[in-house]
Amino acid sequence: MEPLFDTHAPKKATNLSVNSDLLTKSRALNINLSATLEQALQAKLAQASAEKWADENRNAIKAYNEFAAEHGCFGDEYRQF
Repeated sequence: MEPLFDTHAPKKATNLSVNSDLLTKSRALNINLSATLEQALQAKLAQASAEKWADENRNAIKAYNEFAAEHGCFGDEYRQF
């Protein structure tokens, strides 16, 4: 599976706007803003990638589900449960 992004790419400074109270409370708890943003972006990227994959493979998934409904799943004859 292809990685979502290059984990070895250099860091890049950026400006963004954040709710001031959220920022104050986060800093008071010593929350690493850069790491937290990277984690949130990685999760969003993974979600978007999964949704894109499902959309691109929608027809194949539908065809397999129809086949399985009519003929059963591959390997059903070997199932022990």
